[in-house]
Amino acid sequence: MIINADLHVHSKYSMATSKNMIPTIMASESSKKGLDLIATGDALHSKWLETLEENLEEIDNSGIYKLQKNQTKTNFIITTEVEDNQRIHHLILIPSIETAWQMRDEFIVKNMDADGRPKLRMNAAEIFDIIRKHDCIIGPAHIFTPWTGIYKEYDSILDCYTKKPDFVELGLSSDTYLADTISELKDYTFLTNSDSHSPWPHRIGREFNKMKIKELSFNGIKKSIKQAKIIENYGINPKMGKYHETGCIKCYKIYDIESALKRNMKCDCGGQIKKGVISRIHELADYEKPEHPKNRPHYQYLLPLSELLSMVHSKGITTKYVQSRYDALVTEFGTEINVLLNVELDKISKIDSRLAKIIESYRKNTIKICSGRGGQYGKIENVE
Repeated sequence: MIINADLHVHSKYSMATSKNMIPTIMASESSKKGLDLIATGDALHSKWLETLEENLEEIDNSGIYKLQKNQTKTNFIITTEVEDNQRIHHLILIPSIETAWQMRDEFIVKNMDADGRPKLRMNAAEIFDIIRKHDCIIGPAHIFTPWTGIYKEYDSILDCYTKKPDFVELGLSSDTYLADTISELKDYTFLTNSDSHSPWPHRIGREFNKMKIKELSFNGIKKSIKQAKIIENYGINPKMGKYHETGCIKCYKIYDIESALKRNMKCDCGGQIKKGVISRIHELADYEKPEHPKNRPHYQYLLPLSELLSMVHSKGITTKYVQSRYDALVTEFGTEINVLLNVELDKISKIDSRLAKIIESYRKNTIKICSGRGGQYGKIENVE
């Protein structure tokens, strides 16, 4: 069985998250996207667990859940993200809602329900031991993010965990080609997830994994990850990420890392210069060019359909103009993922010729991008 899965999102109980991140809307929007499986996120928060129990039912004791009433193509897997005492973020996949309830009391935290992503007073090794006890799987989230990724604090993953985690999540500012210049990562399965705080298709599923599984179950997902059965990773070009280049968080001027260090990471405008993902990767790299292990899947760049429509027509993502065109394409071709990856370009061109050209550029990887930096997303330069 082949599925599309986004394994990292947040609920409405996380900070700076849409109030629409509720099961019914998450499932319906993910179904439009073409996702077969979506994370619940925030599964250590008591009110969110209660919401999940009220809205979801487990499918044949599999650890996979579906909506109780409104049936959609998309099902749920129980997940959470936690922050450790070094401000490193960790993604955890959990076998069931019951397991999530059981785990809550074992973590050291001031207030588990203060945020959907709890700030634990524990190090990664201590968290790891609890996770293993409950048959969960764990890996570092968005590993290169300069604020909360594992490589902002450590030069090696094992320096953080002491034992090998089950996967690493690349994050929006990196990809397979950058990550595989670091030798220790050759032994890890790469996950690409959206880390979405909103249910709308320009956020949820903006990165996802195509996975081969023997069965749709928690154990099926677990085995696929641990046995490196990811068929393809999909994500935005890392240049589009907010922290790809080293840059000022106030005026967004790009710096080479040597110049930034000489300036003590202070910009002319007075703002802080934040080290970019690409600079950090160069510090850690063992190879000039990526050396992919045999089981490493292809990484395909893509950008959400509504973002592409917004760019080519110079209209806001949330406008009726963009939404109507989005709906027409999804109605005609089934899902957003199908439009972005599979539908013949001449068929798309009959509906929107300008969109067809930019989708072709993405498929051929000929897009030119002004890189993101300092918290500002990158921008496509050659939109016609």
